[in-house]
Amino acid sequence: MLKVMHVVGARPNFPKTAPIMEAMAARPRDFQQTLVHTGQHYDYNMSNVFFEDLNIPQPDEFLNVGSASHAQMTAKIMTAFEPVVMARKPDWVFVVGDVNSTIACALVCSKLGIKVAHVEAGLRSRDRTMPEEINRLLTDQIADLLFTPSRDGDANLVREGVDPAKIKFVGNVMIDTLIKMLPKAIARPTLKELGLTPNHFIVTTLHRPSNVEEPAGLSEILRSMATISASMPVVFPVHPRTQQKIESLAPKLPDSLRLMEPLGYLDFMALIHGAKLAITDSGGIQEETTYLGIPCLTVRPNTERPITITQGTNRLVSGRYDELVPAAHLAMKQDRAVRQRPELWDGHTAERIAEVMASL
Repeated sequence: MLKVMHVVGARPNFPKTAPIMEAMAARPRDFQQTLVHTGQHYDYNMSNVFFEDLNIPQPDEFLNVGSASHAQMTAKIMTAFEPVVMARKPDWVFVVGDVNSTIACALVCSKLGIKVAHVEAGLRSRDRTMPEEINRLLTDQIADLLFTPSRDGDANLVREGVDPAKIKFVGNVMIDTLIKMLPKAIARPTLKELGLTPNHFIVTTLHRPSNVEEPAGLSEILRSMATISASMPVVFPVHPRTQQKIESLAPKLPDSLRLMEPLGYLDFMALIHGAKLAITDSGGIQEETTYLGIPCLTVRPNTERPITITQGTNRLVSGRYDELVPAAHLAMKQDRAVRQRPELWDGHTAERIAEVMASL
């Protein structure tokens, strides 16, 4: 039996870890699992509500690192995680995605000689100004097993000198959660409670420093969203850091641009499923809209998920008013278009991961 420790720290980690834990729980003779929550996201709707929505067991260890600079947070996670992993002595530690908890815990394990599996490995934006890109690159170099969501991830890893024997193409584990939870999400009264008509509103999320840290750039995006909302209501669940930046600008926003608290997974998926268009800088939303066939504008110059453009419904766009507004108006005219979904985005990725691990 393998002792497997799962690490979560931030909102994007939960829908990736939940199906893996469920798939391993279905094989009790093969796996003994523990869950460590670093506390990187400390806001209730950014973290705890996901345990409820996704039926994730309560963590065995909560490190409670909270908010800090990238360096401080990474150091705090490493310092708090090391004694936990030394005491519990797992055979494998699973890290997912590209948040600070991912690289911090992978680095601790690498130094201690504990094997690391990285889920969602191989994604590359080739933009090293993104903290997530640094986390991805370094985690993949020290991981012992790399589970990729798309074939381009395999190619990226081989190009970087990773031993092909360590690379396992298994598909997109977050789509497992989407497929399983979508009926529950659709059944919720989220749209009715918010007074929204399906296919007649836009969902927006923004959190990346490149979009929210510079006042001029954020003001330009908000002005764009205000104009877009005159054609169709825009619902904007606001990340806490983004909320602080918006409040410092004190902009005058129309009622049709509705800022609100972050939502749990099910309520947010209800929003996404009912939306005409998503405008975001999130990686996960690019994938979810690709699976659902919903037009998506990603406010970034690049993406680590190019398959969402070549096979999906995603398009990159700048935050400039003269580009974002016309792109949104054009996208609003498009119908949903579920094309051939990316390979192995089929709801069975976690089962393939569990099968690989059980064979070790």
